[in-house]
Amino acid sequence: MHQDDPLILIIDDDTDIARTLRGNLELDGYRVMEAHSGHAGVEMVKAEIPALVLLDLNLPDIDGISVCKVLKRDFSFPIVMLTARDSVSDTVLGLECGADDYVSKPFNYLELSARIKARLRLAVAASHRPPVCPVGSIQMEPRSRVVTIEGEEVKLTKTEYELLALLMSHEGEVVPRDVIQDHIWGDSQLYHNSRALDVHIQRLRKKVEEDCENPSRIVTVAGVGYRLVNR
Repeated sequence: MHQDDPLILIIDDDTDIARTLRGNLELDGYRVMEAHSGHAGVEMVKAEIPALVLLDLNLPDIDGISVCKVLKRDFSFPIVMLTARDSVSDTVLGLECGADDYVSKPFNYLELSARIKARLRLAVAASHRPPVCPVGSIQMEPRSRVVTIEGEEVKLTKTEYELLALLMSHEGEVVPRDVIQDHIWGDSQLYHNSRALDVHIQRLRKKVEEDCENPSRIVTVAGVGYRLVNR
């Protein structure tokens, strides 16, 4: 392994699954770290920031939802949830906490590998985007991923950031729901068939609107999508 190879952190208390995943990932050229509890995973991230985290929903100390919230609060790397659960409610929970993708166990490694590659490509592309033109009092700097409104920094999750960046790049235009979903989550049908977009729009509005119950910046165009208004 070379030090420049992407680092992936596996947070899973099932040592057999973690060991198998590690072997496959290393064969694919990744550096890999393992943590078998939520607290251990958070401490590992503080020691060395990974390119991507594979996070199990069921952990022995704190659940994966809580771990995801902690990591997304301070870091922007993609998180792929791994879980034996496959109900819609569990899927929505994973999305609400800021996870970038969601794979149910047992999973096919080739599918997981493809999702990992897609998430890493999106992360690299986002880091090289040119600055987004300000929209009203909203300013965004992609290299630092800092968003400010009237000069005050606003803390956004990775998905919220990508969503706002897309709307800002189409200021005044209606961006259809399917275009937003394809941009944020690619071809994952999981997100197309859930309330993920509505959940993230609601969370974003709480951070950028003066009154999220009566939004004036991110406007809903019924049956079509959303439009960012310059104000």
